[in-house]
Amino acid sequence: MTLTAMQESTGSRTALRLVDCDIHNALASDQALLKYLPARWRRHHELFGMRGHAGAYYPRANPHAARTDAWPPSGLPPGADLDFLRAQLLDYWHIDIGILNPLIGAGGVLNLEYGAALARAINDWQIAEWLEPEPRLRASIVVAYEDGDLAAAEIDRLGDDPRFVQVLVVARTAEPLGRRKYWKMYEAAVRHGLPIGMHFGGSGGAPITGAGWPSFYIEDHAGMPQSFQPQLTSMIVEGVFEHFPSLQFVLIEGGFAWLPSLMWRLDRAWKLLREEAPHLRRLPSEYIREHVWITTQPMEEPPRPRQFAELLAQLGMNDRLMFATDYPHWDFDAPDEAIPSWLEPELRQRIFADNARTLYRL
Repeated sequence: MTLTAMQESTGSRTALRLVDCDIHNALASDQALLKYLPARWRRHHELFGMRGHAGAYYPRANPHAARTDAWPPSGLPPGADLDFLRAQLLDYWHIDIGILNPLIGAGGVLNLEYGAALARAINDWQIAEWLEPEPRLRASIVVAYEDGDLAAAEIDRLGDDPRFVQVLVVARTAEPLGRRKYWKMYEAAVRHGLPIGMHFGGSGGAPITGAGWPSFYIEDHAGMPQSFQPQLTSMIVEGVFEHFPSLQFVLIEGGFAWLPSLMWRLDRAWKLLREEAPHLRRLPSEYIREHVWITTQPMEEPPRPRQFAELLAQLGMNDRLMFATDYPHWDFDAPDEAIPSWLEPELRQRIFADNARTLYRL
């Protein structure tokens, strides 16, 4: 659909209010952050650029992992043109609020001080070029998450700005997220009442599956829960939620059909091995249902509707499931197709908007 056609399109695409919990805004070019970087790091950025762990990503199904129709007429990369994003996503689907998750990679930069400067520049870029011109948008705070002090400093800088609604990390970090090196970041997030959002992606330097390096993109894409599961397990077993009882943790673009079986397995293991972790006072599943939120994309819908209803019943987290499109990526979930239409209207509204409004205080 052309930009003109989208602008002329009328009629509501859905009768429900919508909060999109995963929109990916992108840089127009490698030079887009220069004006937001101090001179010292601007020079570094121009001379050396970002250096993270090699081998993190396999060739995508589409360039930029984008929908083929998400390339703006302006010639900018998908997700980099605010006017086009407004027309193709916010206006077309009548989205009330959209949450930005820029996957630019600052958190995984090996030069930690440069990563912190880059994260600050990304956040200032979000304010100037996204949040100020478009009041329907909110954003995630990008941080140099591999250094607790640097991450906490950036959270303290922006944590009281209501346009920032969470702290962003990725699923593949250098160490499991329960380790104490990350606790200062959690402490700062709690200080400002912000959840931690963990998004699909990243590379901490290890193979991206539990069995080594895969051969195909489909293994990378479909295997991402292999990173989400140990991260969540680490957060629970290391005692993060016991130590930070108000901390909320959001699983973004990691699916959720695997959660019930993980809860069953963790509960059984805890009953057998609880003396190893005496700091855990409750079943792991209780921590999950009290501290964890989930986004819908990708929707893991079994072929039989009855089985999806059973999945939701096993999950027991209908008040923590939040809608996301993953715009502008190729596996975008359209609001009128992503959530089964046979669900009760009240539950559909909670998934589409109300749960996110509760978590993010929108």
